[in-house]
Amino acid sequence: MTLAEWCVFGAVALYLLTIVPIKWIASRQYDNAKPRDPAFYQDAIRSRALGAHQNGIETFPFFAIAVLLAEFRLAPQNRIDELAMLFLIVRTAYVLTYVGNRPRLRSILWNLGFTINIVIFFLPLIRRWLPI
Repeated sequence: MTLAEWCVFGAVALYLLTIVPIKWIASRQYDNAKPRDPAFYQDAIRSRALGAHQNGIETFPFFAIAVLLAEFRLAPQNRIDELAMLFLIVRTAYVLTYVGNRPRLRSILWNLGFTINIVIFFLPLIRRWLPI
């Protein structure tokens, strides 16, 4: 498996690890019989962790497809790997700023992550202009 493919797995792990600790820390209030109970997420940190988790689920498909398409279309693997790692770093920072209630920085990081995905997606098209 390539480093970028491991990053796809890492993106799944990241969005799961965004919400699991919140449920574990507040296990006395969390009811697994009602995992989506809005009352549990009324706490500000829990609400932001849920938002970061849901955003991770929303961003995952484009990231995974961009990586796999770039690999399938034989874009330079080292560039795919570098960008996938960068995406994962940006997403980790995004989660921290989301939970930490830093909305402006969070939005900047979201846009940066989206831009990275676009570059990965179009790597097969622009590979002839990239330095080897």
